[in-house]
Amino acid sequence: MPEARYRRIADDIRHRIANGEWRTGESLPSRRVMAGEYGVHHETVNLAYTLLRRTGALEGEERKQVVVAHPPAVRTLTDADAVWPYSSETTDTRPRPATEELAERLGVPVRTMLQHETVECLDPGGRSALLASTWWRGRRQPHVAFSAELDVVPLGADQAHALGLLVDTLALRVVRTRLDAHGTPVETADLILPMDRWRIRLSG
Repeated sequence: MPEARYRRIADDIRHRIANGEWRTGESLPSRRVMAGEYGVHHETVNLAYTLLRRTGALEGEERKQVVVAHPPAVRTLTDADAVWPYSSETTDTRPRPATEELAERLGVPVRTMLQHETVECLDPGGRSALLASTWWRGRRQPHVAFSAELDVVPLGADQAHALGLLVDTLALRVVRTRLDAHGTPVETADLILPMDRWRIRLSG
């Protein structure tokens, strides 16, 4: 019963963390070392580590060193148009052709070339708190209002890597579209927020 075995190992590691064997930010032994300790194949330990990463007990990239996760700061998003108050890094500025969804959101033909940027917003401890990908046509225009819609999406590979989560982990997505004085969309954005770090309370 390999599945039951890796889940039992994950539970045991969770208890050992709770008992102080490894502290927050401390590296766990390698998968091979832990496999020897538990008397299993290292892939079984890898499954346990993956489960613990998915549930937030550990953090680190797939197949690499893992550490005991810091409890995430849980923030509440009340204004989807607010300026991020901490540091941020722009990670991608490549123009993109408008997909059907983006074309509908901006009121442009499909495959219109759009300006684009993805910004990784960091919390005070330097951990990625959210990703904001924004698209607009031509020069950036001022806005006077915005609309926001909330849904849930699986993370793609780049998003998961930036946020320290697993591919296909579900995350909150706020679709924010900025409008000019005539109500015409001037830019649209996807705000990707990990569920373990955010609550949403939108008004408007």
